[in-house]
Amino acid sequence: MADKKRTGFDWEDVRTFIAVARHGSLSSAARSLSVTHATVSRRLQSLENSLGEKLLERRPEGYALTSAGIHALEAAGGMEHAAELLGRGAADAAPSGLVRINASPAMANGFLNLKLAKLAMRYPTLDINLTNSHRFISLERHEADIAIRFGKPEGGDVIARALVTVGYGFYGTDDACRAVEAEGRPVFIGFDEAEAHMPTAVWLTRHCPRSRLAFRANDQFAQSVAARSGGALALLPHYLGRSDAALRLCSLGPLPPDRDVFLLTRRRDKKDRLIRVIADEVVAMFEEAKDLFA
Repeated sequence: MADKKRTGFDWEDVRTFIAVARHGSLSSAARSLSVTHATVSRRLQSLENSLGEKLLERRPEGYALTSAGIHALEAAGGMEHAAELLGRGAADAAPSGLVRINASPAMANGFLNLKLAKLAMRYPTLDINLTNSHRFISLERHEADIAIRFGKPEGGDVIARALVTVGYGFYGTDDACRAVEAEGRPVFIGFDEAEAHMPTAVWLTRHCPRSRLAFRANDQFAQSVAARSGGALALLPHYLGRSDAALRLCSLGPLPPDRDVFLLTRRRDKKDRLIRVIADEVVAMFEEAKDLFA
């Protein structure tokens, strides 16, 4: 801790800090709070001065929490929840606030987008921010509140809840599948070079090294769309292939192993009602649709 003596702080300063930490930028925080950019900057500086700590540092991709900021956000989250209860009454159980969820592009675009949008529309004070990326998003640094991941993490201060097991198959248009089944010379749609490390990309290269890769895209949802063009097959998770009426499963023999999907939350957030409620909703979404995945 810095030597500077702490003074009393303003709740509005705390609320502003929470918004910047969650949104990652002053301008986005200002929009969420319906205040000016200058007001956000002033209130953030006021809180840092009161605590004698630097809470956020600016990076090219936006503001990131410092170690002190992570600790402060945990404490501020409890204050925010208490303020919400006081403001609306304990009997009001409707979820309220912003929850940030991260998933792979295929999972986000092919399954979660519509379902999470409908969930957000059910509650007038609930906001959901869904980001999709193959890049590692840190729960520890509060870059997301909930993460959907393939494979159970080893270590880390997180709670992992099993969602579904994802199976894979080759999908294409009816004409493309009939041609391959008759001639046995498949042409594929797959990952680009930047994503060549993805498990299904590695598997396809290993098992079909001489086959033509006619079209490349950086995520499987885009590959499923490309497969509608006909003539080439895409190795897709079943939840994408089965959801597209223009595609059907094509039998080509061996397939990649199934993969387990988990929902991750920070262990320290297990008493955070908002995150817990939304996590339960997401678990229910996968449970209801589990036959689509295997």
